Amino acid sequence: MGDVIDIGILRTTVMEIGQWVKADLYNGRIVRIANSFVFKEPVFNYSADFHFLWDEITVPVKYGSDHQRAREILLAIANEQVGDYVPHARKDWDLMVKKFMIEKASVEPMVTMIANDNWIEFTVRYVVDFKRRRSTKDRLFTKILDAFEKTGGTVSLASATFHLVEAPTLTVNLTDDKKMRLNTPE
Repeated sequence: MGDVIDIGILRTTVMEIGQWVKADLYNGRIVRIANSFVFKEPVFNYSADFHFLWDEITVPVKYGSDHQRAREILLAIANEQVGDYVPHARKDWDLMVKKFMIEKASVEPMVTMIANDNWIEFTVRYVVDFKRRRSTKDRLFTKILDAFEKTGGTVSLASATFHLVEAPTLTVNLTDDKKMRLNTPE
């Protein structure tokens, strides 16, 4: 996976992305691929007709938090950080709909919620320039953390915690003859 930097008669040269480097960042390795490869394997192109990708982040929120306020914060931050992409993505997608006869899709940021065993999980879905996924996630999470802190605890991030439901009572009695006796409920 990478950006094409040269196309020759026999091979295409790519500046590789990923592998040991997270997200869509260059790792410094240049890869030469035989052009016949195109006929043997699928080729994914991030920049052909639709210059954007849908991306998502998940945000775990503690039970007991104001979930409506959390949703409002997340949607406002998403609109603030990626809202400028929406008109351009909508234009590109409309062309895709005409060209490939596919259905219309929403390119506006959206927030969905599920409740699981541990927390309320919000998913923020948005379109982003395919070269700015990582920096956009960084900005989103930074703004979200700052905004949650400003709520004074009414909205809190969740983390994995363990709650002991029930443990037996343990009583230790020392007798006069210094022997220990343990009493536990039956």
